Amino acid sequence: MRSFFEEGIEQYASAHTTPPPPWLQALAAETQADVAAPQMMVGALEARFLEMLVWASGARRVLEIGTFTGYSALAMAAALPADGTVITCDLDPVALAVARRHIAGSPYADRIDIREGPALDTIAVLDGPFDLVFVDADKPNYVNYYEAVLPKLAERGLIVADNTLWSGQVLDEGDDSEGTVAIRTFNDHVRNDARVVCVQLTVRDGVTLVRRAG
Repeated sequence: MRSFFEEGIEQYASAHTTPPPPWLQALAAETQADVAAPQMMVGALEARFLEMLVWASGARRVLEIGTFTGYSALAMAAALPADGTVITCDLDPVALAVARRHIAGSPYADRIDIREGPALDTIAVLDGPFDLVFVDADKPNYVNYYEAVLPKLAERGLIVADNTLWSGQVLDEGDDSEGTVAIRTFNDHVRNDARVVCVQLTVRDGVTLVRRAG
């Protein structure tokens, strides 16, 4: 993943962020050592950012599209009230097996509801409203996920979309790969949607926050 900052800045920011608790450190270590494509896991810096968003917004119901090994679900669950819930979904049984084991061994197992299967199918059977929706899954479906969750977003809810700067490839006009085109399409779709207000941030690989307009 290409950095958008002077070399060392992200490491400096991470070093001046409250470090992850032991259960997240153990999960990160296993993901890095044993799971394919470990770069899909949000890092400690973004995990604290997500936790802060949940805490600051007072979210009680969170939907996560793309569990992977459960790092971000656990980070967000830590900021929920005792009766809060993260519903998280993914297709990959190998990654989900890791997520289930680490979530079960954490203090927040009772706050996390794992759903295995296609995310659009999962969203279709869920009732809103959701206070926060974190989208971090297959990029070609980003617009579909966005359209599926927007009607289920709480009045003051947030959609948080990850990887929206796509390692800077969004600027490469010669890059017509599927992922790059999908992220550009999503970014343009949200920016031009009069139903919402959005801000794109240079947090790690790009994070876009979206709320209802008005």
